[in-house]
Amino acid sequence: MEMEIPRHRTWMYNRLLPGRSGHTYEFLKGVEEFITFACQQREYLKDGVIRCPCKKCKNEDHLTPDEANIHIHKHGFTPEYWNWTCHGEIIPHINDSNNDDIDMVAPCSSSSQQWSYEHVHRYQDMVFDAAGFNREQHFAQHEEEPPNMEAKKFYDMLNSTQQPLWSGCKNTTELSASIKMLNLKSKHNMSQACFDDMVKFMKESSHPENVIPSNFRETKKLVARLGLSRIKIDCCIGGCMLYYKEDINLKECKFCNEPRYKTCILRKRKRNSKDVPRKRLHYLPLIPRLQRLYASERSAKHMRWHYENRREEGVLCHPSDGEAWKHFDQVYPAFASEPRNVRLGLCADGFTPFSQSAKPYSCWPVIVTPYNLPPELCMMMPYMYLTLIIPGPDNPKGKIDVYLQPLIDELQQLWNDGVVTYDSSKRQNFRLRAALIWTINDFPAYGMLSGWSTSGIFACPVCKGSLKAFSLKKGRKRSWFDCHRRFLPHDHAFRRNKVAFYKNRIETREPPPRLSGEQVWKKVSGLPKVTNTRKCIVDGRGISHNWTKRSIFWDLPYWRHNLLRHNLDVMHIEKNVFENVFHTVMNNKEKTKDNENARLDLEKYCHRKELLLKKKPNGNYMKPKAKYCLTNEQKIDVCEWVKGLKMPDGYASNLGRCVDSKQKKLFGMKSHDCHIFMECLLPIAFSALPEPIWKTLTELSQFFRDLCSTVL
Repeated sequence: MEMEIPRHRTWMYNRLLPGRSGHTYEFLKGVEEFITFACQQREYLKDGVIRCPCKKCKNEDHLTPDEANIHIHKHGFTPEYWNWTCHGEIIPHINDSNNDDIDMVAPCSSSSQQWSYEHVHRYQDMVFDAAGFNREQHFAQHEEEPPNMEAKKFYDMLNSTQQPLWSGCKNTTELSASIKMLNLKSKHNMSQACFDDMVKFMKESSHPENVIPSNFRETKKLVARLGLSRIKIDCCIGGCMLYYKEDINLKECKFCNEPRYKTCILRKRKRNSKDVPRKRLHYLPLIPRLQRLYASERSAKHMRWHYENRREEGVLCHPSDGEAWKHFDQVYPAFASEPRNVRLGLCADGFTPFSQSAKPYSCWPVIVTPYNLPPELCMMMPYMYLTLIIPGPDNPKGKIDVYLQPLIDELQQLWNDGVVTYDSSKRQNFRLRAALIWTINDFPAYGMLSGWSTSGIFACPVCKGSLKAFSLKKGRKRSWFDCHRRFLPHDHAFRRNKVAFYKNRIETREPPPRLSGEQVWKKVSGLPKVTNTRKCIVDGRGISHNWTKRSIFWDLPYWRHNLLRHNLDVMHIEKNVFENVFHTVMNNKEKTKDNENARLDLEKYCHRKELLLKKKPNGNYMKPKAKYCLTNEQKIDVCEWVKGLKMPDGYASNLGRCVDSKQKKLFGMKSHDCHIFMECLLPIAFSALPEPIWKTLTELSQFFRDLCSTVL
């Protein structure tokens, strides 16, 4: 039984009037009620300050009531703060029908210590949730089992660290204080020396019998006992290999002979100095994080959501509704028979961690997400597990398989053997298994992960070279123009159209065959692996196919049976489509696709006489204005309209800052900005275009809006 949202506090998130013209009356009255309530709680009113519950402070900063009042009016309340537990309010207790007064105790704890929720600090609350303490539900009625040795060790460790900082301290424990101090160090970029001095002052000024950690090392050591560790793996400076498993003791790369460690004359003079690797991979093991999902009772019950909450046929709102998930269940019924087995998705992309003015540096995080959870939790940050941080400064490209080896080994273990895991919601031990069902990435990363190059004339991974792609003579780029009519039904009128598509051509070919996983495996099984050689040389590449390697994902026993192995990220595609459409309609000379070279190539391939360049008497060419381009006055109107837009809080960023009125263009728009503009604002911005063109762009906008809806 879950706690219901108090309806009498819906005013907390009904802050602004329509058009952002002011605050609602119920919000103003409710904030006054909240400030009065918070100031009456003496235990939570320290030195005349209270915790600020605004969206910015999130109950972490202490402010005076007047300052907190201003923050709440300006930023609104932090999300989901229905019960004011950080200001003295007790969370509603849910009584069992058989027993009205049962204290809530950590499961399988050897200690007789009992914890009442109203005295639990929110940092204790966070750790309790991670450990699976039973607060909201009592023991299940089915047969229970004690935790396995590893889970029991974790629970006992967590209980042992829950002692108060000193006798009589009710709000803070040793572990919660350590987590809070490390959070402050990270938040304010505090140096280790400053941290040690701060802890030393706290220890000296507190109760003589306090158990505050003495320094940064002890604090980290205490928190590290939670078990979520990281592994540092040295790698070749050129990305050829990892010093891993049987190669862990090598001193130089077995492929390029580059040294493993940095050479320093000063270090050689010191006897006990440690060798410093030239490049290092950081790996965060996946298995402990999956086990923690079941160690917490709150998340453990959600891990069966996909099985216990069946949707009606024809509705797609969760990956388990898709054909790929159902196909996997049919191929591996034993795996599907245990609903607690985990399906995983992998995402990889590069980013620049430093400013644009700094030297280019490409860092590649690899994120794994469990899909057993409900749709509203799947994409939340706590359930997006960072497993690998591939170091830069260069793009790993095809050698990304070298860095994925530890993760693939762990995925093989999760599939072949599984790991014994304690399910705190059912009070049972079971063998947890997991399967990677697909990857999600943009098109260039698709080529890195799948092994099929996304450049050249065979770039399309679906058609695999069976299309009539060609190179533009003036534009000097590959073009797949008019290669998609073959996917239409045989009786479609577009197949016989010789004017609107490629000049004087009709389409009679069948669509290319879609290869199954087994058929693809037969083609790649004989290809070399990046982890076994320095350079992958594949015969016929660029002539008859575009395979560059055998991807490391084929080492997974079930990979060839996956119906959908690689997905393209919609946000990347949407951003690219928006930028091309917007800059072409706005006729931005730097980024438009309707440039002079395109007009010159147009004469050879299309019937578009009204768009052909016209030669002037002086020998120069004049580019006629296209119907799909706005006039200068219309472009000014669009820029002024975007500049004056006011979006709701959290809906989009300030688009007005992206407007360049002089150049009549938009710049610096992030992916989410393009997402909002493409789906909601594009038909309004280009309403001045002729109706046939405007309708086409509106349908394109609606297509992406439907594609990104929560239910299909």
